[in-house]
Amino acid sequence: MLKKLRNWLALFVMGFAAAGGALAQGKGGNATTVRIAFMDPLSGPFAAVGQNQLKHFQYAAEIANQRQLAGPNVRFEIVPFDNKNSPQESLTLLRTIIDQKINFVAQGNGSHVAIPLADAIAKHNERNPEQAIVYLNYAAVDPDLTNSKCNFWHFRFDANTDMKMEALTSYIKDRPEVKNVYLLNQNYSHGQQVARVAKELLARKRPDVKIVGEDLHPLGQVRDFSPYIAKIRAANADTVITGNWGTDLTLLIRAARDAGLNVNFYTYYAGVTGTPTAMGAAGAERVRQVSYWHPNIDKFPGEELYKGFKAKFNDEWYGLATFNAVAMVAEAIKRNKGNADPLRVAHTLSGMRYTGIMGDVEMRASDHQLQQPLFISSWAKVGGPLRHDVEKTGFTWKTERAIDSFVATTPTSCNMQRPAKP
Repeated sequence: MLKKLRNWLALFVMGFAAAGGALAQGKGGNATTVRIAFMDPLSGPFAAVGQNQLKHFQYAAEIANQRQLAGPNVRFEIVPFDNKNSPQESLTLLRTIIDQKINFVAQGNGSHVAIPLADAIAKHNERNPEQAIVYLNYAAVDPDLTNSKCNFWHFRFDANTDMKMEALTSYIKDRPEVKNVYLLNQNYSHGQQVARVAKELLARKRPDVKIVGEDLHPLGQVRDFSPYIAKIRAANADTVITGNWGTDLTLLIRAARDAGLNVNFYTYYAGVTGTPTAMGAAGAERVRQVSYWHPNIDKFPGEELYKGFKAKFNDEWYGLATFNAVAMVAEAIKRNKGNADPLRVAHTLSGMRYTGIMGDVEMRASDHQLQQPLFISSWAKVGGPLRHDVEKTGFTWKTERAIDSFVATTPTSCNMQRPAKP
């Protein structure tokens, strides 16, 4: 399998660094342009995350064009939209996207945006089947999106909250030093789910563990986390579990570092832009994350993609889901002989098995939740096999446990209504 992956990747990135690589063009220079609307915060407190993820999609589209992943007559274009991390702004932008006849939308920063957006896209498609939109969710992980609120047009390329907490608590189960846990999360659907599932799974797997404190704080509004750090210390916690991301995690980690808080952090998003820099040496061996990827996975065949992104943008590449979204859409178009009709693409994506840079993955047909391996990694000093310096900190991620797709999978209650195949 590894040899197969390496051969695939060699073909995939061959010539990527060549200057002025031509985009795929059809005969007579008439290529089909597949536009993907990127909708996430490009301003405000989460702008750094949004800007970074926009680069991820632009990079993936560039590679897809140069390697003709969708076929010789198809090229991709990323069209950015700043939703300011607001559900209302997102729904307004969706109207603009519809008016511009864009058939693919990528969004990920916030389930509070994803839930109403998925619903609005499904309703639009029902009323306007001739102008359908496929929703590529690369990071919004509320389980409801692939359970009670699932719909045919929504595809999630990240692991959901339940899958990640299943993996995280299975790891914690074997860590006897974890005794007193504090839950600190953002007060919206994702943060609420993290807290709820953590309590349920810890009670089942480690009934001796005490939840000594729990807080939900406003999303993107806290500038000083020192009062929360004081509460964690006063509760005598030895472990913090948080689903925070972006500036909310960066400021939390920084406040803990500045206060000398000696606890272990179990996170979902410690690898996201800015947080590694905030951790620095203070986070070594004390911060862990659950993720579907990190740059030091043993024998990882996508290393050239990681290095290529860093060289091109002088920024950190951590969102493999962005790449998978573009690559799998390209594969769906290719399987349809270059036809990018959204209904055809959606039916092809549903149930698709795909061999990519992390091996075999599957877009589960029953709920459109990607099934993929997960990893528990810890923040460690660069050296030996840990060769990829993250954000020039001198530190990086080290695998603590690799979890196969079938272990990380969770059941679904999705009852999906499917339009007829064309």
